[in-house]
Amino acid sequence: MGGHETFARIVREFYRGVADDPALRALYPEEDLGPAEERLRMFLEQYWGGPSTYSEQRGHPRLRMRHVPFAVTPTQRDRWLHHMLAAVDTVDLDPQADAALRDYLVRAANMLVNAPDPA
Repeated sequence: MGGHETFARIVREFYRGVADDPALRALYPEEDLGPAEERLRMFLEQYWGGPSTYSEQRGHPRLRMRHVPFAVTPTQRDRWLHHMLAAVDTVDLDPQADAALRDYLVRAANMLVNAPDPA
């Protein structure tokens, strides 16, 4: 998938978009996005076969359980995917890896929706 530098770039670009997106920024209670950026990078590295640093520091990922405290709406999912897929566009992955990463990100984002959009 490209290793540490690839995931660091993707996640850095993703959070650059999050910082300027009020609808999505609301999902991140910390003023400093740096810790969230580090957690996501470690998670992605581990998921795609890299070091198990995420689990060593934070325990089992339990992706859905960790997001339950946050109301993730379809609109927020769409904003998350917009920024994440734009971040993936900034790296040069081989077509098979690119397709696998995008498929995973879409499936994960859909799984985390746990609230309706406000009426």
